Amino acid sequence: MSDLLAGKGGADELEVATLLAYCRTPLDERERLLTLFRESGNVFLQIPEDGLPDQARTLINQEKEADEIIDWSMVLVPGLLQIREYIEAVTAKARTVPPEKIQATVAARVTRAEILEYDRTFTFYMHEQAVWLPVGGEEVWREQLAHLLRMSVRKYISIRIVPRSVGMHAGAAGDFRLMKFPKYPSVVYIESVKCGLFFDDKGTVEVYENILKDLAAVALDEEQSRAVINSILEGLQ
Repeated sequence: MSDLLAGKGGADELEVATLLAYCRTPLDERERLLTLFRESGNVFLQIPEDGLPDQARTLINQEKEADEIIDWSMVLVPGLLQIREYIEAVTAKARTVPPEKIQATVAARVTRAEILEYDRTFTFYMHEQAVWLPVGGEEVWREQLAHLLRMSVRKYISIRIVPRSVGMHAGAAGDFRLMKFPKYPSVVYIESVKCGLFFDDKGTVEVYENILKDLAAVALDEEQSRAVINSILEGLQ
């Protein structure tokens, strides 16, 4: 109850009902507030007033609270695994980021990697084309691949590649991130060109959980994925 009142973490329906009872809320008002609770939180839209830095900061706050993150990326290396130079190259090509805000955006995105610690778990699915894309030129590309190999040996990080040979697959609709929390419902995050969508309703989360199950079924295992990354890296030497 203390965490709920202090705004730390989420709250389930029982906790909200307990709080309303403690406050001696009239029955009609209690039912109205519980109905609002059940209907709220299905989706919220984040549209920053001053560009991507605020949006990235919102995502950072979500990621800090999660104890498990599962990421799917079709074209680029997942954001949490991108090195600074890779981020700079991606941001420089983003038509939505004014030149004067590029460094702020890069700094915000770099900060995200600070959560890659052993007290939580991470699973990154990425399409093979993501590791073949030479973002930032050959030198940056080479260092990014080396970084993936370094990160892949951490016990709490799993990197799995969906090979091009599988053809059509469940993740073809686009990138997303599933974040699981210890005290409140899982959240699916989808980023578009100008805004980010967060979903926590059960139906939507289940859809994306099923997509992840399908991706897991066709993705290479961790050792095979390292072999693919290493073979590309060796070809660049």
